[in-house]
Amino acid sequence: MGFEVTGLFGLIVLIVDIYAIVKTVQSPAETGSKVLWIVIILILPLLGAILWLLMGPRGASR
Repeated sequence: MGFEVTGLFGLIVLIVDIYAIVKTVQSPAETGSKVLWIVIILILPLLGAILWLLMGPRGASR
């Protein structure tokens, strides 16, 4: 009995994850920091995106 992400919710999580990865790559943060955030987002899709929104590398626009 596990937690499954399906349907519309799964699509929303996928879109948010892709957005987070793109913004992380575009950020002025160091390469090691970028790689760490991308790994976190890929391993923990929902939690990783939430953590990124709260604590991720800040760009000029954020």
